[in-house]
Amino acid sequence: MNIKTEITKIHYNKNAKGFLIKLLEFASIFYGIGSRLKNWLYDQNILKPEKVNAFVISVGNLTTGGVGKTPVVSEIAKYFILKGEKTAIISRGYGGKLSNKNINVISDGQKIYYNANLAGDEPFWLAENTKGAAVITSKNRYKACEYAIENLGVTKIILDDGFQHRKLYRDMDIILMDSEKCFGNEKLLPAGPLREGIESFKRVNKLVIVSKNTDHTRAEKLARIMSKKMNVKTFLCKTEPDSVYNIKTGKFLDEGTAVTAICAIGQPEQFFNFLKDYNIKEKITFDDHHIYTENEIPDGVIITTEKDAVKMHNFNRSDIYALKLKINIDVEGILHDTDN
Repeated sequence: MNIKTEITKIHYNKNAKGFLIKLLEFASIFYGIGSRLKNWLYDQNILKPEKVNAFVISVGNLTTGGVGKTPVVSEIAKYFILKGEKTAIISRGYGGKLSNKNINVISDGQKIYYNANLAGDEPFWLAENTKGAAVITSKNRYKACEYAIENLGVTKIILDDGFQHRKLYRDMDIILMDSEKCFGNEKLLPAGPLREGIESFKRVNKLVIVSKNTDHTRAEKLARIMSKKMNVKTFLCKTEPDSVYNIKTGKFLDEGTAVTAICAIGQPEQFFNFLKDYNIKEKITFDDHHIYTENEIPDGVIITTEKDAVKMHNFNRSDIYALKLKINIDVEGILHDTDN
């Protein structure tokens, strides 16, 4: 039994019972005390966030992994770049081999300096797919921002997964919510997926409902409900499958092909659902941010996510394909609409 997999199942099952859930709920009491104390200290200005000389936007969420922050971060960065702003994306660099005690310039906006295994899958994907944006990883977000401003002339900064990082002042807090998973069993870690309580919505400027589906009816309804319930301006991000392409040649894969689907992401079932036009022989999942070795990949045609594919480019294989997603999101509205 994979304990992490079992805990994830509990997170999204409101009817889960047993000794493990009781143990997790007990641990959640202490997690909640720590989380609420930290937020109270900042809310009362006993602890004060550090400001930098740039416009800072945090893109985060209330739950653990798999919501879909990375492409949204990229779209916001592209928006600023098109406006002529020097833009940086700051990430903690989770899953990369580089020490995040340092300031690691993954990309200066022109050149990418590290591969996916060193940089981390998400920072590398951002560097590859957000041309013109600097991508920096560091545990110390403030120092990373200062570096970007002083050395790269950055005027706009996007914190990737920054909602809980209150040490750094931000001008706007955007959080994302999965339209299918929502807040799971609505319990705090480790009994549930919540990083902090729903009361933290008072810090939220904009909410984005992420719909990973081809039918967005549920997400549209949820956006209307959340907007009224939480009194926050709410937007929709539609995420849909675009194409499946060979990571070496770029050739598209014919529908109906027999494949093995592999991924190491927070919510693998949504990835598998996007492959309904293919004959999936086997589904293989790894823990989020898993670093692959070539012998872990079985023979035959493979489909994986773009986030996973960046860690397979050096494999001596010509039969690995990646699912490209397309997203539809009103970045202009999110950044400039201030009406409630």
